[in-house]
Amino acid sequence: MHLSASTPDPPYERKKAEDVRVVLLGKTGVGKSATANIIMGKKVYRELLRAQSVTTQCQKESSDDTYKVKRRITVIDTPGLFDTKISNEEISKEIIKCITMAAPGPHVFLLVIALGRFTKEEQDAVKTIQELFGEESRKYTIVLFTRGDDLQEMKMSIEEFIKDSDPSLQNIIHQCGNRHHVFNNRNIEDRSQVTDLLEKIDAMVFVNGGSCYTNEITEIQSSILDRLYLFFCCF
Repeated sequence: MHLSASTPDPPYERKKAEDVRVVLLGKTGVGKSATANIIMGKKVYRELLRAQSVTTQCQKESSDDTYKVKRRITVIDTPGLFDTKISNEEISKEIIKCITMAAPGPHVFLLVIALGRFTKEEQDAVKTIQELFGEESRKYTIVLFTRGDDLQEMKMSIEEFIKDSDPSLQNIIHQCGNRHHVFNNRNIEDRSQVTDLLEKIDAMVFVNGGSCYTNEITEIQSSILDRLYLFFCCF
């Protein structure tokens, strides 16, 4: 079943999870930490614009009053792939820890992508993430675009941007059930962009039968090195 980007009718209202566990994934420099701060409603993660990731370890923060939604929101920020000083293999080993930190499992993976040209490096970052968490993770993934303020300068909607984007990006969004969202990083006071995101997460959780992403930790630990070895041998 595919979900549109619009906020769906809320038959899921009665089944909203009291806790929402969010994992941020993506390439270095796309704005994961800034996204985490917007979701939390306060600056709890360091953020800088540079090729080297500010986040070198998974970082977990929770808030019981995020935007007064009366729910516990937990956000796990992960290191960015293709860091200039840390190998992807080391970063991937760290990223996989997010599953344990989000126990019993994350409700959503936010695949963070900056608006602009979808480069080969960004495609490879998405491929690495899919290698780590498997195809099942797509059911729990929403593509989140940062720098939404650029859309105003381009005078187009996010739907128009996606329609004109690289086919590989369109395919990734399609694989994730056509679920996407956009954050305006210059207007962090706009709380509606967070409440709208939570609505989309709730709708996805409802479609998934109220479940969160789970994977046997022992299975992950035993296969992670094999997956990494096979993947990085291709480069």
